[in-house]
Amino acid sequence: MLGKVFKKEKKEKSSNEEIANRVSKMNITEMRTYVNNKIKDFEICSDGLVEVLKRLVHEDKNTSKRYLQIDDMDTKKKKAFDLINIIARSKKISMPAVELIQEFTVVYEDIINKYDKDYKEIYSSRFKDSINKSIEIMGEIAMFERKRGVLGE
Repeated sequence: MLGKVFKKEKKEKSSNEEIANRVSKMNITEMRTYVNNKIKDFEICSDGLVEVLKRLVHEDKNTSKRYLQIDDMDTKKKKAFDLINIIARSKKISMPAVELIQEFTVVYEDIINKYDKDYKEIYSSRFKDSINKSIEIMGEIAMFERKRGVLGE
C-alpha cells in the first residue's frame, strides 16, 4: 500500500519536472498559447500556470536576469502583462499562482508604472482587479470541493 503512495509521488515529481522543462524553453507567445490551452499534446494545469509565472517573476539561473527588463520592447511588456491577466482569470488558478501574480506586481512595479504613464494604460489597476478575480475563483473552487466532499465523490 505504501508503495502505491510513493510511486504516485514519483510520477507527480517527474510530471512537474517535465512541465518545468517545457515551460523553460517557451517564449512569451508560446506561453500564451499554452495558457490558452491551444497546444494539443500539452494540456494546461495549475502546476503549468505556476511554472509560467515563475519564469516571468524569478531570475534566470544562467543569466541572473528577470524575464522583463526596463529597456525591453514595449510589445514584450504588453504581452507579458496580458499573459498575467489571462492566468489570473484562468479556472486552473491555484493559491501559489495568486501569490506569484502578487509578487509580479511588486517586482515589476517600476516597469508597470512607466508603461502605464507612457501609453496611458491602466495595467496597475487591471492587475489588482485580476488578483481579486483570481481570489474569487479560488473561493468558488473551494466551495465546489467542499460540496464534492459532502457528496462523497
